[in-house]
Amino acid sequence: MVKLIVDVDTGIDDALALLYLLASPEAELLAVTCTSGNVEAGQVAANTLALLDLAGRSDVEVALGRTVPLVRPLMTAPETHGPQGIGYATLPEPTRGVSPRHSADLIVAEAHRAPGEVTLITLAPLTNIAVALEREPNLPHLLRGLVMMAGSYRSPGNTAPTSEWNVAVDPDAMQAVLSAWESAEGVGRPVALGLDVTERAKLTPDHLGLLHAAAGPEPNGQLLSFIDEALRFYMEFHSRYDGFYGAFIHDALAVAAVLDPALVTTQALAVQVEIAGTLTSGETVTDWRRAWGRPPTLDIAVTADIETFFGRFNERVGGLVARKVAI
Repeated sequence: MVKLIVDVDTGIDDALALLYLLASPEAELLAVTCTSGNVEAGQVAANTLALLDLAGRSDVEVALGRTVPLVRPLMTAPETHGPQGIGYATLPEPTRGVSPRHSADLIVAEAHRAPGEVTLITLAPLTNIAVALEREPNLPHLLRGLVMMAGSYRSPGNTAPTSEWNVAVDPDAMQAVLSAWESAEGVGRPVALGLDVTERAKLTPDHLGLLHAAAGPEPNGQLLSFIDEALRFYMEFHSRYDGFYGAFIHDALAVAAVLDPALVTTQALAVQVEIAGTLTSGETVTDWRRAWGRPPTLDIAVTADIETFFGRFNERVGGLVARKVAI
């Protein structure tokens, strides 16, 4: 079993990633931590709690963290994910509240409780992780690893010409995380899945049809309806802005790669985040030609086995939808 904490800004693709984890027998989801990004943090927590309820996993702790970036004003993305972050979908009211623990305190405490065993996955701006590092600078030594859906390393951005959303929302936090891991001797580098690979995870109506088939004749109707209505909004967005009717499910690919690292190949490179640029703030500046002469700071995913990923996604999430859940 892989012990996991997932940091989210739920978000349509965050929701799909959570469902993938819940459907994966090798994943032990210890907690979900929430920060602002796609929507503000309170809505992120409400979405996450309600989705876990709907999937029959009200046992998973959900914590709320810092609600604004470290330095900058908060940006959200209602045009991409809808005003509540879940497109056209609706969710029942959560049956419980958030944890009394702050997200950063939860991350630190769980890392101390099982040193070297917990993998931290970030699907959101890195704000909570930067705060956790302020509270426990030894965090890189305590975690088994850090895997991030963050950055755009050799492809155009999706927020500005050169910046990816999670980094652009809080570039100061991303740089703080890179600096902390860079200075931690004897610690493995974080793994980053950027737009270079996550935009290959292009979910189409055909994929959705295969998921329906995997769900069988009498699925959990509420959960299937949630997936359909959330993705309908997301596909309409990509149709308007990216020229295809489908959806990049960035975050689901990232969590799948944590459970099976063989899904991606990586390259070790030096990366720094531009935090002062007028036109390039949030850019993950990557030394592909090694001109800096600096040690690498990230293992960047450069290829991904998308066919295998989608086979597992449809089978696992479809199987989860097939199971009846008492709400």
